[in-house]
Formats: sequence, structure tokens, C-alpha cells
Amino acid sequence: MRRIPLRMIGAVLLLAVAAPAMAAGDPARGEKLHQYCLGCHGTELYVPPRAKVKTLSALKKETERWNDRMNPKFSKQEIEDLVAWLNRDYYKFPN
Repeated sequence: MRRIPLRMIGAVLLLAVAAPAMAAGDPARGEKLHQYCLGCHGTELYVPPRAKVKTLSALKKETERWNDRMNPKFSKQEIEDLVAWLNRDYYKFPN
């Protein structure tokens, strides 16, 4: 019988515990959150020729950058949700 190294078991347990904290965004929640963004701009920013974002990581970075102007600010999970909705409905970058 093969023995599994203890450090491998620890790594698997760490991933299992950390997984909920790294939850993927929920586009349905993101769509509802986007209502707060409409106070400053419409969805025209997300389509050519005004769309400037070219990658999923850039979309997340821009969302985080503009979050600094929000009051109250979105949580990390809310940013994930908003990015998931924007990507699903507008940008369509591969995950």
C-alpha cells in the first residue's frame, strides 16, 4: 500500500478550506450590484468603440480601480460578482 506524504494531505486540506474564500463571481448578484454604477455611467462603456478593457484580468483591475470611488465600497466578493456579470453579458473573455 502506498503512503501519502503528510505535506500532500496538508496541501489538499488547505485548498479545501481556502476554496470558499476564493469563490467565483455570481453574475446574477453582479447584475443587481451594477445598479449602483449607473449613477455615474451607463452600459455604453462596455461595448466598442468605448470599451477599452482587453482581458479578464484588466476588467477586474479596472473594476477594483473604480471601486475606490464608491461609497460604500464593494466587497471583494461583490467585485467578483460584478466582474462575472460584466464578462458574461458584455466582454465574454475566456476564464
